[in-house]
Amino acid sequence: MVSNQALWEHPDKFSTHMARFMRAVNVSRNLKLSTFQDLYSYSIGPQRENFWDDAWKYFGIIHEGSYRHVIEPGKRMDQVPKFFTGVRLNFAENILFSSDPDGSGRNLRREGGGTTGKQDAKVALTEVREGVTEVRNVTWAELRARVARLSAAMRARGVKKGDRVAVVASNSVDTLVVFLAVTALGGLFSSSSTDMGVKGILDRLLQITPVWLFMDDGFVYNGKTGDLRQKMADVVKGMSDIKEFRGVVSMPRWREPIDVSQVAKTITLEHFQDVVKGTPELKFERVDFADPFLVVYSSGTTGQPKCIVHSVGGVLTSAFKEGLLHRDIGPTTVALQYTTTGWIMYLTSILSLLHGARAVLYDGSPFQPDPIAFVKLIGEQHVTKLGVSPRYFSTLMAAGISPQQTTDLSHLKSVTSTGMVLPTALFHWFYSPQGFPRHVQLANISGGTDLAGCFAMENPHVPLRPGGTMGPSLGTKVEIFDATRETPAAGPAPQGIPAPAGEPGELVATASFPNMPVMFWPGDAAAQRKYFDAYFARFDNVWTHGDFVERMAPGGDGAGLVFHGRADGVLNPSGVRFGSAEIYNVLEQRFSGVVQDSVVVGQRRPADQDEKVMLFLKMAEGKRFTEALVAEVKKAIAEECSKRHVPAYVFETPEIPTTVNLKKVELPVKQIVSGKVIKPSGTLLNPESLQYYYQFAKVEELVKAKSKL
Repeated sequence: MVSNQALWEHPDKFSTHMARFMRAVNVSRNLKLSTFQDLYSYSIGPQRENFWDDAWKYFGIIHEGSYRHVIEPGKRMDQVPKFFTGVRLNFAENILFSSDPDGSGRNLRREGGGTTGKQDAKVALTEVREGVTEVRNVTWAELRARVARLSAAMRARGVKKGDRVAVVASNSVDTLVVFLAVTALGGLFSSSSTDMGVKGILDRLLQITPVWLFMDDGFVYNGKTGDLRQKMADVVKGMSDIKEFRGVVSMPRWREPIDVSQVAKTITLEHFQDVVKGTPELKFERVDFADPFLVVYSSGTTGQPKCIVHSVGGVLTSAFKEGLLHRDIGPTTVALQYTTTGWIMYLTSILSLLHGARAVLYDGSPFQPDPIAFVKLIGEQHVTKLGVSPRYFSTLMAAGISPQQTTDLSHLKSVTSTGMVLPTALFHWFYSPQGFPRHVQLANISGGTDLAGCFAMENPHVPLRPGGTMGPSLGTKVEIFDATRETPAAGPAPQGIPAPAGEPGELVATASFPNMPVMFWPGDAAAQRKYFDAYFARFDNVWTHGDFVERMAPGGDGAGLVFHGRADGVLNPSGVRFGSAEIYNVLEQRFSGVVQDSVVVGQRRPADQDEKVMLFLKMAEGKRFTEALVAEVKKAIAEECSKRHVPAYVFETPEIPTTVNLKKVELPVKQIVSGKVIKPSGTLLNPESLQYYYQFAKVEELVKAKSKL
């Protein structure tokens, strides 16, 4: 049961962009919106086109042209209707010419070109590497000059609108310059992290066939450094049959570039840009609102990842909605999102630039050279908006590290948590004397790669309550469908049925939104069938997101959502459905000093009449797995959840499989213990860990053999 206790409330919610936006809408539409729930209902109701029209006018996105319809008329949701047809815009232009630092919302770029010059000397980016005390600051003027030169070099080397350009690189200024240079030309950008294996990189690149690959020549992580020339060579070899591919551009990770002269089809960044003479003009190719600009990828933990393509207008509109209305980001914001470039949160790490904020780009482990170095960095850089994961919180808690006692966090305003379900115990730790200051908003969010944004997130007008998100994202018509029932198909898929009040179910969206993907690459009939199957095959004309959720108990302030995990990881013993997060919550709360990590899955082999729940525990250093511990864990789960939640089996495991972004993966383990043989994806950080779980497909033999000992 989730408590209704409020942990945080905004000290002055009427000063926020959300409040200002409501006042503007009230005047222009003769309405009386006063609460978040009022605004949300307006954004998804019969007048939702008015909401998007109001939002577009409020955001001040740099564009040309005008629209006749906000949403393409006569299109079903599963036909992906277009928004704002007639508008043309450019992603890089909006990043590089953001809002005026005085906070007025006026754009620095004026019609006809040029800037006011006010922002040129302001620091846009701060780059920090693991183990390096010296930081690198880049001003807006420097960033624009670098993008101008690189985009001019790309243009001279034949890169044009629609071409794909990829990076395998760290979260650095160099990587961002590539991103902006590609999108300035109207190209499509794709990023992967350097810690991905060659197979994982090629699983992506071979599908999108880039014309160029920009790649770091070295890496630093967890106290180790090294060069990437062998990985470059292996990738080049793997791309040998791609006719569009022209080669690798090696980006120096340190002051002195590594010699790549012996790596086939590889040149240095300096050489690539030598074609540009003098000081090039910064030019932007404005494209249609629905034109693609970004390729991101599903996790692909059990196969080849899906290539999800997002539109420039969809991402910009969603980013302004979330950044301004939900998060109140502005020129005084200092944003630090801990992420690799292989995850959708890389996009989030730089979207704060749209509002004139300073972005801190961090590369490496947050626990090097010691566990408090990253915490100190937050204080030293006066970070106001921090993004991390529940795993980061868990590690700090287990190590006894108190952020607010380690550094000055007086500037910090919000901390975003995403990547996996945030256990209730961590809500309480966050606001304890061992956690973060009481004035900081804990922003528990959920959305992801599929929409390059959020379905559920923070907002300044609702109190934060433990265990869930603060509410849905504006303009996304979120509903919960009964996961066990449906009616006969009226269209290409069966009709969904809303879940009964207070019951968990599948998270769905029942109306279109601007940041729906425009396609799966390459956009042919087979790819579009994959798109339909991924989101619309479950329920007719409804986006099924794949999360198992329920609404929070009413607190007088709206519709918070509690996430229980991915729907494909839902546990279903004897017809009782519950999410894996319910088990993880108990372990976090009762066994955090004993159990380092865990994974819980359902086992149902072809001959099984029912599903059995299996729980695997990775023990904390120096702690032993015993039958007494198993009994304590089962007892705690029965007390905190119910007897029906108690796993049939509890085993020790040496390692929990995760993606390279440290997201725990349940589905491969579930498939393996259910008797399947899978081919691990290159997105797994530790694919060898899966071998351990194959023995549990014959769990009865293991238990029998153990009983004879």
